[in-house]
Amino acid sequence: MFAERLILETDPMGIMHNLPLLPPNRKVEAIFLVLDEPASQTISVVPRKPHPDLAGQISIRGDIMSSAPTAAWDLPA
Repeated sequence: MFAERLILETDPMGIMHNLPLLPPNRKVEAIFLVLDEPASQTISVVPRKPHPDLAGQISIRGDIMSSAPTAAWDLPA
């Protein structure tokens, strides 16, 4: 047995779009959780942290700010 997570979308009438193909002659259990938000907005950004073995071990040697244009850094104005 294995689990596969699918996010299915419905139309205004509640009919599901793009139903997945299922294995023939098998039983499939489905648990439906209705999301309050659209699927595109449910992804949250998790702050990134270095691995504990690497934290504090890196030193910057040189000018890293010139490695990309200022507009690419997405800094507040």
